[in-house]
Amino acid sequence: MKFPRSLNLNPSLANFVFITSVLITLVFNFPFISNVYHAVSPTTVGQWIFFLSVPLLLTFFNIIALSLLGAILLPRLTVAVTLLVSSLLLYGTVAYGVIFDKSMIQNVMETNTGEAFAYLNSTLLLFFFLLGLVPVVAVFNQEINGKLVARVKHLLKLNVLAVVGIIVIAAGLYKDYAAVGRNNKDLAKYIIPYAFYDSGYKYLRDTYFYPPLPYKVLDKTPSIINRKNALPSTTVLVVGETARADKFASNGYSRNTTPFMNDIGAVSFNDVTSCGTATAVSVPCMFSRLSRQSYDVRIAESQDNVLDIIHRAGADVTWIDNNSSCKGVCKRVETIAFDPSRDPSLCDGDFCYDVLLNELLKDVLSSPATTNRVIVLHMIGSHGPTYYRRYPAEFAKFSPDCPRSDIQNCDSQALINTYDNTIAYTDYVLGEIVNTLKNVPNASMLYLSDHGESLGEKGLYLHGFPYQIAPQEQTHIPMLFWTSKFEDSGYRNCIKNLANHPYSQDNLFDTLLGLSSVKSITYQPTMDIFKQCEA
Repeated sequence: MKFPRSLNLNPSLANFVFITSVLITLVFNFPFISNVYHAVSPTTVGQWIFFLSVPLLLTFFNIIALSLLGAILLPRLTVAVTLLVSSLLLYGTVAYGVIFDKSMIQNVMETNTGEAFAYLNSTLLLFFFLLGLVPVVAVFNQEINGKLVARVKHLLKLNVLAVVGIIVIAAGLYKDYAAVGRNNKDLAKYIIPYAFYDSGYKYLRDTYFYPPLPYKVLDKTPSIINRKNALPSTTVLVVGETARADKFASNGYSRNTTPFMNDIGAVSFNDVTSCGTATAVSVPCMFSRLSRQSYDVRIAESQDNVLDIIHRAGADVTWIDNNSSCKGVCKRVETIAFDPSRDPSLCDGDFCYDVLLNELLKDVLSSPATTNRVIVLHMIGSHGPTYYRRYPAEFAKFSPDCPRSDIQNCDSQALINTYDNTIAYTDYVLGEIVNTLKNVPNASMLYLSDHGESLGEKGLYLHGFPYQIAPQEQTHIPMLFWTSKFEDSGYRNCIKNLANHPYSQDNLFDTLLGLSSVKSITYQPTMDIFKQCEA
């Protein structure tokens, strides 16, 4: 692409850096400036002075950052990389309300190819072309005037001006910046592209550069509790994906999205919260002994999770995955991963419908149980943004739906219809799983989602928002329970009386030990949801 000669402005290096810095501030950081405006809500002269100083301060920082990086990577390369990366970050922030903190970087890095391509759409390409490629071509089309010494001299003057500007603003408005920063700690995470670079550095540091911690066995001698005249138990734990509690009819939603679970008599728990807002955090967290407050991925990876303890006790443990992966939870137990080419009627080459999990469950259950069994089914559930690919056409119960990935451009009701269809299909799959378990003695099924989802509320879509400021839609999750013990009406009523109690994914560790009848020094009976209903 060659621009007309009239557009070849031949700027000096200092002008080149200044213009790029202003572009980064006013275009790519518009969401950041907008959030600052809403945080400050300026009405007085002092508040307006503070607000207007923010883009000025950011421009000064851009000048210094581009100058330093340019000295290392060359000016054009620095600007090109910055513009290309910033265009993608701006799309994520504007389209979905995404904040690229460390957990979001982890989520991105653990996304498989099929999931990544699901985000590809015309709006993303337009952002990348207009705000990324076009400016980059313009950058490489420009000749920078002046001899090297003169370039450096003018650039140095610009940086001195930037440093002086930062000092003046800091000296005059330090208290204002401190107050706003203290009360809005996540504002800085909107700064493009530096927040992304900072989060990326932290992710790489923690993942690849810290030495691994020594592995810690939490219980060397767990055992299975032998109950008199009891047959081996079969516990099926279904880990849902991106399901939010308020879309389940069993929790009071006006639409009948859970007819199968209602008919079967499953008990729905309506006050359950997740450990994180992304699969990469929630899944390993819920299986670890660590609480949400104390969760650290390095510690969790270097010690037993609940499946390890159950397996060491002598139970059969199997993980069946119809999602991207088990996030390291299943690496020491038997694992069956989905194969998109397994059955064309259930898979489209990238993803499989969750009913496939029931077919794989039947295969595992075909062998008679000789000991207690725990089988984890990891659903793809309501994974976005391509919600329409999570259910067959005949399960489009609510219409019209929205068969596209740029969901921010969907009609609001069509988007809700599409998402509700995924919940209704999840309900159908859970019903099929329970029907399978009805033929298995001493069987139970516990379902809970990994996290929730935003569907445009407050301009937010998808999930992965920092937990401290995440909306309830991303942290309030559904949990359902069915067991063959429900034949005892007294037991079912006891469980039903717990339905309104507040629980979280922190309860899963001990509840799973209880369901699988495993005795362990790690067991905390007060955290076992069903303990008080056991005879």
